[in-house]
Amino acid sequence: MAQRTYEHRTSERQTNERQPVEPRTFDSYDEFWPYYVAMHSKAATRWLHLTGTLTGLAVSAYGLARGRKRYAAALPLIGYGTAWPAHFLIEKNNPATFGHPAWSLRGDVQMIRMMLAGRDRELAETAAKWLAANRP
Repeated sequence: MAQRTYEHRTSERQTNERQPVEPRTFDSYDEFWPYYVAMHSKAATRWLHLTGTLTGLAVSAYGLARGRKRYAAALPLIGYGTAWPAHFLIEKNNPATFGHPAWSLRGDVQMIRMMLAGRDRELAETAAKWLAANRP
């Protein structure tokens, strides 16, 4: 019986990973936020976002402080350059940025603030709750 339960859980997990969540429309950022977090359900995705964003911010700030305006491009290039592949390769979904660019940027900032405050577990719980309620 225990083996059967394990097989069921494995098969359920594999099914959830293969069934993409359809893009949604939202009436407010508060409604969008749990969806955004769910699109970052895996810790590796969230940490790649944080690393890419903070690295891009540091390179941009360094360049701008040195009078090199072209370094400002580092923030979106490094930030999205690490975040988007994480969606495709780790989450197996599309970045929320594609359908909701302004709210996604706000979501990035909120997610990174929460992570820096030690609240990554809360993000994981929000993602799991949204996915449980919205996956087919």
